Amino acid sequence: MKTLKDVQVGETVTVAKLHGEGPVKRRIMDMGLTKGTKVYVRKVAPLGDPMELTVRNYELSVRKADAEMIEVE
Repeated sequence: MKTLKDVQVGETVTVAKLHGEGPVKRRIMDMGLTKGTKVYVRKVAPLGDPMELTVRNYELSVRKADAEMIEVE
């Protein structure tokens, strides 16, 4: 299983599945990260947290803990 945390800078992936429960999963979905969405990894901070993504033509920063809950293909 490959998660968003494992994706390298410059790669574009598609969200396959969201893991997590209740409010955390809802927050991820509210940010636009839903199944089938294309995600481009723009930057990763020097210590790996957070990641800067382009999702649905806007910029989004995601913590590494949240990125682990997003399965990609």
